[in-house]
Amino acid sequence: MPIYNPPVRDMQFLLHDVLNLQTYSNLPGFADATPDVIDAFLEESGKWHRDVLTPLNVIGDKEGCTRMPDGSVTTPTGFKDAYQQFCENGFGSIAMDPEYGGQGLPLTLAYCVAEMTSSANQAFGMYPGLSGGAWRAIHANASDEQKQKYLPKMTTGEWTGTMNLTEPQCGTDLGLIRTKAVPQGDGSYKITGSKIWISAGEHDMSDNIIHLVLARIEGAPEGIKGISLFIVPKFMVGDDGSLGDRNAVSCGGLEEKMGIHGNATCVMNYDGATGYLVGEENKGMRAMFIMMNEARMGVGLQGLAQAEVANQNAAAFARDRLQSRALTGAKAPDKPADPIIVHPDVRRMLMDTRVFVEGARMLTFWAALQEDLSHKAEDEGTRQKASDFMALLTPIIKAYQTHKGFQGTADAMQVFGGSGYVEEWGMSQFVRDTKITMIYEGTNGIQALDLVGRKLMAEGGRYWQTFFADIDQWAKDNKGLNDDLDGQIDKMVATKAQVQEAIQWLGMNGMANPNNAGAGAHDFLHLFALMTYSYMWAMMAKVAHEKSGDSDPHYANKLITARYFFDRVLPEASVHLARVKAGADSVMALDAEAF
Repeated sequence: MPIYNPPVRDMQFLLHDVLNLQTYSNLPGFADATPDVIDAFLEESGKWHRDVLTPLNVIGDKEGCTRMPDGSVTTPTGFKDAYQQFCENGFGSIAMDPEYGGQGLPLTLAYCVAEMTSSANQAFGMYPGLSGGAWRAIHANASDEQKQKYLPKMTTGEWTGTMNLTEPQCGTDLGLIRTKAVPQGDGSYKITGSKIWISAGEHDMSDNIIHLVLARIEGAPEGIKGISLFIVPKFMVGDDGSLGDRNAVSCGGLEEKMGIHGNATCVMNYDGATGYLVGEENKGMRAMFIMMNEARMGVGLQGLAQAEVANQNAAAFARDRLQSRALTGAKAPDKPADPIIVHPDVRRMLMDTRVFVEGARMLTFWAALQEDLSHKAEDEGTRQKASDFMALLTPIIKAYQTHKGFQGTADAMQVFGGSGYVEEWGMSQFVRDTKITMIYEGTNGIQALDLVGRKLMAEGGRYWQTFFADIDQWAKDNKGLNDDLDGQIDKMVATKAQVQEAIQWLGMNGMANPNNAGAGAHDFLHLFALMTYSYMWAMMAKVAHEKSGDSDPHYANKLITARYFFDRVLPEASVHLARVKAGADSVMALDAEAF
């Protein structure tokens, strides 16, 4: 059975040494997140995820979920008990508003736990993960009465939540939604339609499920301008919070999937179900985007989390598996062969994934801090800048981290050789589970188009220009500290120049032929991601240099890993720039019939 040891030490390094959470103690929630509180919390969370949740991962994969004749869904053995422990430990309410029973701690700490949950058991983690997104959508858009009715029990985990967007005829193009909402005269609506691929749509782990459903009110405008958002509870909720009759919403079937078997992916049927409008009529997409962006951050986290656990198992295998001799001579002369970790190509795969995971963790936690600042910072300028950074980097976190996360799990399987292709070793589950992250919550191609087509042009280019100004200022402030860091800063700045060159090329050629932007979007996103990761790695390397005399080997190892990133990963930026500038001609040249 695969192992998982939560990377608590690396999380501590980021929270205490790099992000310096203690310096934000003047902001709401941060004062309680002292280093000793954080350390104790991470240690206890790590033990629970390692000892309780990890063993359920294989069980969930093998058993899957079961739809009963009455339409109810049973989750795999152990999931329900583990969920109760998850809630009792407060793992789901870390960053939620204290007004509704949450702990109000920094979102960054919540992301630490979310990473552990996803690494230990991705399918399980989707239940509380989606609830968290639904909670935030209601918190940001619903009336005070709705918040008081639904949020407290969603905070405790007694009730869970979902998002219902996709229909058989529409996925990304939500303007094609047909689910209808008919006003009833008492403030409620009757919701009728069918939604597909609804994660955690029906299960036995909570007392109620609060569905957030996109639907079109009769007479609403066509397209996304006519979509509204509704709360549709599984069980009706009384004014006193008590549960009433079952609503007319049911699971029509479970999808047979490549992976994440432990999560109930449902066809949800709404047959005149009672729903309640959230926010304004025809403004549903604006409200749902809060949940969608939350989900995209969470999916990006899944990519790094699966790569982390897969790489842990690959490294353990590589230290034990004997095969051939090292190219430079026997390293274990007392054994019939050397462990495969001595071979450079095995090291390459392990290091590629390691530098990705550690850079992705830094970026994800840094972005979580930006989200906290966007709501809690004392001045409007800081809040706006943090919000801009979140908008700019969300498609990168979602798309790049799932692309590289999937590659990391595939490389981990490759390290195992033939054993990796055999189910008993567990590597195939990581590959199968991770693949969906590149697809749901907006495919990676859509994320790339969002970056190129929307985020670069938003507010006259303010998002990326402000981000670049921050990089420039950081480089200026930290140049001259030591030769190694200087060289890495120079490479970071050079990559930023390549991104600027790509932006200029897209600006000149994307308008003349929109296919040029479409053909270059994937590579532009990866180019932008590499520049962003170089910034993250430079910040980590600076701290590691400052603490390099410490006896803790974490700092010395971080410097070695940083060197690998700048020497062997960052040069990929030049290839991506060349592909962007190649344009769309060769991409679009073949007739459709020739494929």
